[in-house]
Amino acid sequence: MLVATSDHGAGRGVSEVTRNSNKRSNAGMDVTDFPDDLVQTQAAWNATYQALAAPRPRDTTALRRRLLLLSVRLWWHPYWETVPSVPAARSELRHLARAHRAVRAA
Repeated sequence: MLVATSDHGAGRGVSEVTRNSNKRSNAGMDVTDFPDDLVQTQAAWNATYQALAAPRPRDTTALRRRLLLLSVRLWWHPYWETVPSVPAARSELRHLARAHRAVRAA
C-alpha cells in the first residue's frame, strides 16, 4: 500500500489523508482505494512524460514507447471495471500521483 509521509513542521501532525495517500475522499465521491500497481504505473507515466517534456530529451523513441506502454497499462487496468465513475477516478489517480511526487520531493 502506498503511504505518503510529509513533514509539515515541528509539532504538527500528519493528516489521515496524507498517511493513507492512496485513499482520498472528495465531496460527492466515495473513498477511492487504488491498487499499488496502478498508483506506481501512474507515477511512472508522469515521470516518463516529464522526461519527454524536458528540453532536448535523450532517446525520445524509447521514452515515447514507454509512455505508450504505460498508457495502455493505465487504460486497461482491471481496477476501472470496479468503480462507478471512471473519469472521476482517473482524475483522482492523476492527482494522487502528483501529490505523492510532491511529498517525496519535499
